[in-house]
Amino acid sequence: MSTTPTPQTTPAPLGLAIIGAGMIVQDLLSIAGDLPQFELVAIYGRESHREKLEALSSSHGIRSIYTDYDECLRDPAVEAVYVGLPNHLHYEFAKKALLAGKHVICEKPFTLHLAELQELGAIAADRGTILVEAITNQYLTNYQLIRSELAGLGSLKLIQCNYSQLSSRYPAFLRGEVLPAFDPALGGGALMDINIYNIHFVVGLLGRPTSVNYTANIERGVDTSGILVLEYPSCRVVCVGAKDSSGPVQSLVQGDAGTIVMHGTPNVVDSFTVLTPGEEPRHVDAKVHGHRMVEEFVAFARMVRDSDVAERDARLAHSEIVLDVAISALASAGIRLGSPSDSTTYSARGTVS
Repeated sequence: MSTTPTPQTTPAPLGLAIIGAGMIVQDLLSIAGDLPQFELVAIYGRESHREKLEALSSSHGIRSIYTDYDECLRDPAVEAVYVGLPNHLHYEFAKKALLAGKHVICEKPFTLHLAELQELGAIAADRGTILVEAITNQYLTNYQLIRSELAGLGSLKLIQCNYSQLSSRYPAFLRGEVLPAFDPALGGGALMDINIYNIHFVVGLLGRPTSVNYTANIERGVDTSGILVLEYPSCRVVCVGAKDSSGPVQSLVQGDAGTIVMHGTPNVVDSFTVLTPGEEPRHVDAKVHGHRMVEEFVAFARMVRDSDVAERDARLAHSEIVLDVAISALASAGIRLGSPSDSTTYSARGTVS
């Protein structure tokens, strides 16, 4: 007796509102067609950016344009939001969305202060919504394979990460024009913009370090480059991040039985090579997609679809450690981010050590 298989139904796409119209938003929109899990139902931005919003709406088939965030959140078609705004706005916009019952994927760094992230996590838990940081490397298949290779390296001794990329905004900064990427009041600087990927890379492999120290090149109160040293019980880590100069971008994970050489930037994890004494180098590249943002958004959609709060909480716990490391690093270098009137600026060390 034959039976007819039950047809598999494709979940309805998640109604996504894009918050912002900057470079990172445009990067996401460039691969929106490869994310059938989402329907672009809205885009929000300032009234002064309306022309840009209209152009993005037209070219990417975004249904509605909003310059009033509350109105955007009242749209019943909006089920989730992607916060792609400057760093200092992440907390405010993510909180409003969560309180409106929306799921949130928020650009890195999640927030500027640990208490803000903890508050957002508590709201998400109370509302049963999904809240995650849009941190690409944690979702990439190549990164997961690096994690699976660690046992074969023996006892880990050293990790070196260098993400140095001369910013196109640096010449303007030298002339005295301070854009958000270099504005300490807006959460700018090399550590929070570029070295944060190195921190995610390392914490995702080893967890919370036992000590943190950051030595930075500081100009007008902001770190334009710096060296972050993290200590673990048997492993020492150096993370270099620079926006004022360029250098070879490479990460090394060294153990007493082998080494992993990661090729490309830590937000892309393009591929890696495993070096084992006495054996031929083994090159690994299992990218699911050529664009770094695809896998994180696919994972976000799955978490929402499955109401996977356990995965949400695991991701939030990781992000909290990373933010705590970043806060401790900035404090060790005497750097204060956020508005001078903000009582929770980096005036004290975090809780890592």
